[in-house]
Amino acid sequence: MLPYCLVKPFVLALDPETAHELTIAGLRVTGALTGPGRPLPDTPVTVMGLEFPNRIGLAAGLDKNGEAIDALAGWGFGHLEIGTVTPRPQPGNPRPRMFRLPQVEGIINRMGFNNRGIDALVANVRRARFKGILGINIGKNADTPIGRAADDYLIGLEKAYPHASYITVNISSPNTRNLRALQGEAELDALLGALKAKQAALARQHGKYVPLALKIAPDLDDAQLANIADALKRHRIDAVIATNTTLDRSQVAGQPNAEEAGGLSGAPLFEGATLVVKKLAAALAGEVPIIAVGGVTDGAKARAKLAAGATLVQIYSGLVYRGPGLVRDCVSATRR
Repeated sequence: MLPYCLVKPFVLALDPETAHELTIAGLRVTGALTGPGRPLPDTPVTVMGLEFPNRIGLAAGLDKNGEAIDALAGWGFGHLEIGTVTPRPQPGNPRPRMFRLPQVEGIINRMGFNNRGIDALVANVRRARFKGILGINIGKNADTPIGRAADDYLIGLEKAYPHASYITVNISSPNTRNLRALQGEAELDALLGALKAKQAALARQHGKYVPLALKIAPDLDDAQLANIADALKRHRIDAVIATNTTLDRSQVAGQPNAEEAGGLSGAPLFEGATLVVKKLAAALAGEVPIIAVGGVTDGAKARAKLAAGATLVQIYSGLVYRGPGLVRDCVSATRR
């Protein structure tokens, strides 16, 4: 494999979504030829009742349909999270819908949960030879009324359950209309109650317990975070992923593409997302583990996420600017 420093200029010269599609296509072929790789060695850590071989995982969004699982495993991740996937296939929002901010190592996207649907993802998971920890991130279809959102999440939970190590409930993307309303106190309470009841039924049906994680936004005030922390503890959710992309543009004011609609990720998200981790850690007091994501572009930033109170760290946008070597850097920096 060519060093990423040689490939990077060609990647960044392409339209961002085209580059992403070509990357997934290449990884799909690589995985078929080589089979699954192994995680980088580290001291294992147990989270959600699962033993993770290292603390660094792939965040959802890179492999929405589970097409490149085996090849991505070869980058050394301790776990992979695929999706977000919805019950039915959907095209997402109109193009262009992904924009780089290279001067600050940021990305803005308004993809809108473009994916081939849960059945296609499950078929890809069945074909994969990867035997490590696999998270499946579920969402709702854009045309499902927000009042019936729970129906979509329950479908996703049921279909993903036999194939996932854990399942993430994504209620925090800014690119599906009204989705973040599910983070409201009453809405979240109802959704988590329905999901936990379904989880218990599926555990009996399949004879195994698959943990549930909740992915939240960074754009929450202290009262909202307190309500979410309370709901996580009360419903015994197995983990919280903090955070999704942000609507805040204060870190990128004046940058080209900064005013594009969508969620901002990459380096500009680091401070805000890490502050949410700190606040959640204080509110949860160790009762619910935190998986940190947002702005990790080197090992020091991954280590800072752990210092803020996280147990695991996920990366995605940083890979665009730093390449697969970022995984090794982060694993090395977070050994403890």
